[in-house]
Amino acid sequence: MKYDPIKRTLGKVFNKTPFLRILFYKLLDLLLLRAWHVRKEIRIWAGQIKPADRLTKRIILDAGSGFGQYSYFLSGLSPVWFVDAVDVKDEQIEDCNAFFSKISRKNVLFEKADLTLFSSPNHFNLILSVDVMEHISDDEAVFRNFFDSLTQDGMLLISTPSDQGGSDVHDHDEGESFIDEHVRDGYNIQDIQDKLKRAGFNKTEARFTYGTPGKIAWRLSMKYPILMLNTTKLFFILLPLYYLITYPVAFFCNWLDTRIQHKTGTGLIVKAWK
Repeated sequence: MKYDPIKRTLGKVFNKTPFLRILFYKLLDLLLLRAWHVRKEIRIWAGQIKPADRLTKRIILDAGSGFGQYSYFLSGLSPVWFVDAVDVKDEQIEDCNAFFSKISRKNVLFEKADLTLFSSPNHFNLILSVDVMEHISDDEAVFRNFFDSLTQDGMLLISTPSDQGGSDVHDHDEGESFIDEHVRDGYNIQDIQDKLKRAGFNKTEARFTYGTPGKIAWRLSMKYPILMLNTTKLFFILLPLYYLITYPVAFFCNWLDTRIQHKTGTGLIVKAWK
């Protein structure tokens, strides 16, 4: 299934005004379970900073910034925390820089970069990588660059599919991925930690996301609408009614998924420290 054309169409619709762009970010935060888990982990990281240090400059890398929704969230946490957001797509970099300029958000800058080559030694206090690593073949080169780019005691936060049905492969013949832009369907929870340790990280933690509640929410809020939009763009007209009916269930499932310790799941949250 081609996911990028849907993303481009949504981007064009919501990129017309800053109000629509912010509304788009809010909708992504509500619909995408990974956003619930990522924002929870960012709040934990930010909460560990002592009040006396809250006005100390922090430099954050949004590695694979996409539409910029996480850069928007991160840059809103403190005016003295700077977000360096990188992506490989020119169109998204240009759109994000234009939007952030319009809203006068001066503590974030979007730049084009290849993560297999990008390194800024001992520079970032936090590196965020959300649904990026499953798109990159040479993941260990990226992990080494992340390690080099973190300050001492800096943290890497990754959200990515797991090998327990990540990319929804269990619903397809011959293990075909639902999202066919992925170069891997998901990570083994131990394998990704081993790769991070080989890259130099001395401490790692990983937990499953998208357990049973999350899988229900994913199908209701993302999979079925995307399948219908791939069939006909006319479904855009019916989306508000669809979500009016289904989203209360998806919202509860998202909430529940963030509060359960899952024995398995189709997603992973991985943290590593230098």
